[in-house]
This record gives sequence, C-alpha cells and structure tokens, in this order.
Amino acid sequence: MHAQKTRTNRPHEHASRGVAPEWEEHLATNTYFDRHFEREAVKLLPGEYYATTRDLVLVTVLGSCVAACLRDRERGIGGMNHFMLPDGGSRDSATGSARYGVYAMEILVNHLLKMGASRTHLEAKVFGGGQVMSGVTATPVGDRNAAFVLDYLATEGIAVAAQDLLDVYPRKVYFFPSTGRVMVKKLVRVHNDTVSRREQEYRSRLRDADGGGAVELFT
Repeated sequence: MHAQKTRTNRPHEHASRGVAPEWEEHLATNTYFDRHFEREAVKLLPGEYYATTRDLVLVTVLGSCVAACLRDRERGIGGMNHFMLPDGGSRDSATGSARYGVYAMEILVNHLLKMGASRTHLEAKVFGGGQVMSGVTATPVGDRNAAFVLDYLATEGIAVAAQDLLDVYPRKVYFFPSTGRVMVKKLVRVHNDTVSRREQEYRSRLRDADGGGAVELFT
C-alpha cells in the first residue's frame, strides 16, 4: 500500500502562512460526509495515517491499538495515525509499515513537517491501548503501545496536551486537525472480542460502533 498525495487549487486559509493549500498525505481512503459535524470525514483503519491542512474530521476505533493526534498549534496543520504494535517494522519509509508505532509516528511527523508544521509547535493527544483481550497474562499489547507512544513523544520533545490510555474499553475517536479538538467515546456496549478480532484482521473494515458511554472532549 502506497501513500496517497492530494493537492487541490482551492484557496485555503493557511496559504498566507506558508502552507501549501489543500495538501495532504495519507494511507486512508475511507472518506464520507459526516452529517452530524457537517464536514468531510476520514475513517482510519489499523495501519493507516492521515496528515492534512484541510478542515475535516479524522475518525478511528481503537482497542489495544493507539492513535496519536498530532497538530501544529500555531498553523492548524494536523494528522492522525493508528498503529497496532510498538515495533517490528522497518524504519525505512520505503518498506516500513504504519501498523508499527515506530514507523507510524515517524511518517506522520515527517509529513506534517513537509506541509509546513514546525517541530517546536507540535503537540500530541494520544488515545487507546485498552486491554480488550481477556485472559492475557503477559504484558498486554495495549500497555506496550501506550508506553511506547509516551516514550516516543518525550524523546522527540513533543508535548502531550491530552491522553486517554489503557482501561478495558474500546474507544471511538474524532479528531479535528484544524482546531485540535478531540472527542472520545468509550464503547462500553461493544464486545471487546469484536474489536480485538478486527484489529487482528488488519485489512478488514471497522464498522461504526456508536453505542457506549459519555463523550469526553479534549480541546
């Protein structure tokens, strides 16, 4: 699977600040119009990422996986990834897989910087790492994913503005890159084995899962 690059000629509010108008890089291709938020939305599956200068909403469902929402707080350039394991993939951008945290974080940061983001202005909001598989005695993969993403961000000097990690519930995450707003719903009515099975079936689509607890806002 190769990254998709999209550029349009429509004017963009960031153009005057040195950001290429309507520029994005991604592996995610599942787009739709969200009538509730009245804007274009992109659903990220495990192993995908999306970086953009546009005002849209990025959506994903997490079990033991982790999603990092990164944003330049000054320029409004942002993106999200969704990775399954901390390490194990190549660090080479030509052969690495975004299902691994090491590559998923590096490629998202690099794409944001190419779009005009400043490393010193990057901030992160991170979610997921739930223990959604019962009967696991070794260190759960969710714990390892959560520890990895916090360690990576600390090493890179990227501030963590918000986090909702671990616990036992799957989560549905909505990220608005242009503003940095994040909405998280814990899916307490969704069977954990359902989400974990979807994570194991890497290429299968995650269905919408809206049943659950209250929505938490991370602004």
